[in-house]
Amino acid sequence: MRVLGIDPGSRITGLAVVESSRDGLRSLFYDSVRLKDASLPLRLGTIYQSVEQVIREYNPDIVAVEQVFISNNAKSALVLGHARGGAICSAVNSGCELAEYSAKQIKQAVVGSGGASKDQVQHMVRVLLGLRTLPGVDAADALACAICHIHTAQVESRLQNAARVQ
Repeated sequence: MRVLGIDPGSRITGLAVVESSRDGLRSLFYDSVRLKDASLPLRLGTIYQSVEQVIREYNPDIVAVEQVFISNNAKSALVLGHARGGAICSAVNSGCELAEYSAKQIKQAVVGSGGASKDQVQHMVRVLLGLRTLPGVDAADALACAICHIHTAQVESRLQNAARVQ
């Protein structure tokens, strides 16, 4: 299984591709798309194009996206929702299936605690994927999102197999 994980952000969007095989998990790609101070429409276009390019290059089986967290600042949450929407539209227009996970679900799947810190997520992603260096925060979150989907799919597959046996 090959999963594109996306940590959407209006200033920095993390993108990562993780592959699962019998040999374990392997990172094929990770990066942080830095969107600078361009206008919101230009930033959304950059997110869309970046996701589209990664999909063309790595041909993921599914795209996993982090859900928007509830924020006290409505404007920030709205802008983050726009960034997430740009990434989702790119994935859907590329014909990809989509899965969505909360930050808590992602942290639980990777670290074992839904309240894990960014440092803990970075460390566990590095360990799980055998990376030589620590990925940046946004890339680590995208890697974690992809790992979360792989772990979730594996558990669901085992449950379905167990149900068939009974």
